[in-house]
Amino acid sequence: MRSAEEDLTGRARIRDAAIRRFGADGFGASVRTVAADAGVSAGLVIHHFGSKDGLRAACDEHVLRMIREAETEAFTQSSPGEWLAQLAVLDEFAPMVGYLVQTLLAGGDLAATLLERMTKDAEVYMADAVAAGTMKPSRDPAARASFLVDVGIGAVLAFVRRHPPVDGDYRATLRRYAEANALPALELYTQGLLTDPSLLDAYLQYRENS
Repeated sequence: MRSAEEDLTGRARIRDAAIRRFGADGFGASVRTVAADAGVSAGLVIHHFGSKDGLRAACDEHVLRMIREAETEAFTQSSPGEWLAQLAVLDEFAPMVGYLVQTLLAGGDLAATLLERMTKDAEVYMADAVAAGTMKPSRDPAARASFLVDVGIGAVLAFVRRHPPVDGDYRATLRRYAEANALPALELYTQGLLTDPSLLDAYLQYRENS
């Protein structure tokens, strides 16, 4: 008889295998393929998740949680040195990046729901960062969160199109993405882009008069 701990460990192993396989091959990958990757039977996958849709839902939950925790820590707790140290372990995030890319390329309600949940999570951890004093407040926190999620996801998708992963392995692609974009992103987010606020001031005035 399997223990609860064994079930939890087996469930996590299958989920992680599914994230890697779906990220590499898309959601056409079969339950049998995922099961083989995890070293279990297809029946055990169904036992834990009920169906392929249930497996994908569990993958969504895990990916969202990992992103939320990583972003919250980065914006509210990590020192610059700790943040830079994360660059050395980017490979750990490669399967999740592949999973997100495949989700968005597949489109449909599931992609829209995932984006909506990412945006809601971003609004929360950015509010935490404002409260912690590491991020400036916004006139419209929800709009800022939505914009930054769209920009971030769009940048990843564009980069993947220009530099497609080899055999579905996103590790090299993710490293290239970080090397190419860390400097311009940090310049933009820490120093800003425009040299004076006159354009913002004009827009705020326009909104008041509209």
